[in-house]
Amino acid sequence: MTLVVVSVILIEELVLEPIMFPDTERGRNFPGIYISLLSVLPVICILSGFKFGWDALQKQAQIDELKNAIEESELQFLRNQINPHFLFNNLNNLYSYALQESPKTPEIILEMSGVLRYMLYESKEQMVPLKKELEQLGNFIKLYKLQIEDRGEVLFDVDKIEGEYRIAPLILIVFIENAFKHSQSGQSSDIKINISVKVNNTTLEFVCNNNYVSGFSLDSVAKGIGLKNVRKRLELLYPKKHILQIEETENDYKVYLKLELEKV
Repeated sequence: MTLVVVSVILIEELVLEPIMFPDTERGRNFPGIYISLLSVLPVICILSGFKFGWDALQKQAQIDELKNAIEESELQFLRNQINPHFLFNNLNNLYSYALQESPKTPEIILEMSGVLRYMLYESKEQMVPLKKELEQLGNFIKLYKLQIEDRGEVLFDVDKIEGEYRIAPLILIVFIENAFKHSQSGQSSDIKINISVKVNNTTLEFVCNNNYVSGFSLDSVAKGIGLKNVRKRLELLYPKKHILQIEETENDYKVYLKLELEKV
């Protein structure tokens, strides 16, 4: 810094001023180090301020890029958790059907392969078409309805959707999977699961309501990897753009999700 200041003063006093003011007192005489320093320092401070500001902007850009990379890695990790979670739960169900030599076993395998194909190959993007996601949601529900058979009823109501929207993949599946697990745990009949999806402008409202046996602990289900996973994904993908409410009564469990969709 000292070398820069001295160099600037020498260039100004010995080169520039004699050329610019050849016949004046300013061009012929050196006013002294302090006066020269006072005349040079404001310019140096301004230029240094610009340099520090530019460095700060560059550093912030690097921080933002690193933050986005970390979030993307975390989202990828969360998405990768969903496939083993789904597969683990359904292989157990498939195993029980195979032991019973149920004629529905091939149908279950076929439905599983369709859902897994979507999970593995078609849901790699951060956002997918809403209609495609709801179509796979219907296939997922069909898979679980095969397990309930005539022990209750499952209603899946989707309002007609006008326009094209995009949504984070595999967000809603977790809540539906939990609903089926709640209802089937310790309950052999009178299973009731109501699922509805509505879209108003760019706002999606998802409601999933299910009954369960009184006295059955939901802790192992509601606080499992699936729900923690989807909460984290919602925080990363829809910050301040979603509302998630979970209500639990003696025999009823209800999930309400409201989020702002991305319009195509």
